[in-house]
Amino acid sequence: MIEGWLGALFWVMLAAAAVAALSTLTWRSWRRFARKARGPVTMALPKTGPLTPLDALFAPLEAGNPGKSGILALIDNPDAYAARAHSARMAGRSLDLMYYIWRTDLTGWLLIEELLEAASRGVRVRLLLDDVNVQGFDRAFLALNQHPNVEVRLFNPTRNRGHVARRSLEMLLGLSRFNRRMHNKAWIADGRLAIVGGRNIGDTYYDAEESGLAMSRDADVMLTGPVVAEVEGLFDSYWNLGLALPILTLWPEFKVNVHAFRRRMARHNRSPHARSFLARTLQGRDPAQLLTSRLRWTDRVTLLADPPDKALGHRSGPWMGEAITALLREAKEEVRLVTPYFVPGNDGCDLLTGIARMGVRLSILTNALSVTDMVLVHGAYRHYRLPLLKAGARLFEFGPLPRATGRRDLLHTKVFLIDGRQAVVGSLNFDLRSAFMNTELGVLFEEPDVFAELSTMFDRQCAPDQAHCLSLERGRLRWSVIRGGENGVARFEPDSPVVLRAVSWVVGHLPIQSYL
Repeated sequence: MIEGWLGALFWVMLAAAAVAALSTLTWRSWRRFARKARGPVTMALPKTGPLTPLDALFAPLEAGNPGKSGILALIDNPDAYAARAHSARMAGRSLDLMYYIWRTDLTGWLLIEELLEAASRGVRVRLLLDDVNVQGFDRAFLALNQHPNVEVRLFNPTRNRGHVARRSLEMLLGLSRFNRRMHNKAWIADGRLAIVGGRNIGDTYYDAEESGLAMSRDADVMLTGPVVAEVEGLFDSYWNLGLALPILTLWPEFKVNVHAFRRRMARHNRSPHARSFLARTLQGRDPAQLLTSRLRWTDRVTLLADPPDKALGHRSGPWMGEAITALLREAKEEVRLVTPYFVPGNDGCDLLTGIARMGVRLSILTNALSVTDMVLVHGAYRHYRLPLLKAGARLFEFGPLPRATGRRDLLHTKVFLIDGRQAVVGSLNFDLRSAFMNTELGVLFEEPDVFAELSTMFDRQCAPDQAHCLSLERGRLRWSVIRGGENGVARFEPDSPVVLRAVSWVVGHLPIQSYL
């Protein structure tokens, strides 16, 4: 019997050693490939040459506010789309964009066309996309890359593109690398404005109801002034890192049919759904007013961002999660936290319960089980509700009534509001993946009017018709609900079937929190 167990153990150890050796070889092979495949170093263009429409709009405002940066909250989804589309149309020099997700849906195709039209005017376009969400849509971005003024690079890509089995094997053997993703979102136009926050490119983020998808509640900020140069510098550091490879080096044999690509784009962008969306979002709106009427100026703006080599597990600079932790530790009166995915881990939970017990008013808003698009994450989040409530925190779960389409909005906002004056808007979720694995980007600022807009957003999303307020009754969780127009209390997670609750419970007992 003992010899049998020893024999089995030997073969298990041998298999593990073989997998480790293959993983090491895969990583070394990928690094050699990446060194050969990386593109030339390019940098943000200086604000010189002929005056562009964005120069004409923002240069006088910057001159009137020396040493200050402008900041504008983009809370409504149509505003967020319009700001991107109009800034692309007004760009005359450069568009530098980095995104975790760029879907080839209604809004994705419309913005691809905006990039192509800008490139045809002579604008240099650099588009950096995280590879994990591009796979399967390579051809659209390969075709976009064919324009002489456009370059597309993929962050941390797999080498094997067209063959599912080979790509899956590469991902499995290189799991530690592949699991680290670029979660940043930034849209930089002419070095004059930058949009950073939680929104990717896709219908759900811009209220493109024509797609029939659930819509996301989100928040971005538009920046102008000196801080934009910092965002440009960050973009350059990601763009020129050896992990960001030109898309054409991954498909060297690809031949594009430009006419077929443009016909495909026209079918999407001239459809009734596209015309309806553009009419609602852009028609009758003055671009200058949209981009400047609510702009506020402050000298208290700090870019918070992970260095790009965090994706290699390195610490060449401070990580964004560490900056957030420091801000929370220094809170004296109130913290209001919005995060769609909330898995703070033991250390994060201790931090939050600690500040709550010290008298800081702590309010947390995250997704309810009924609307979340990440049941695995919700299962891990379950563990933290009781200790937070017992410490005196207020906990809200976003679960609004369905729209006329029958679908419920979900929360995608990542916002921290501290002591009535400091705000952070960005891509960082309060979870272990954002803290230790993905790269993140955001901005910390102090500006009363913009802070008030974000605070109003928080109040609106925590209202009884939008979110369930959690409480304890004899040590058990209860959820506030509205039933038949009356306030009530639910003993189980509202609007969630038994099967979904069971899946969430099972997942909550699996040791996978650090991957969520």
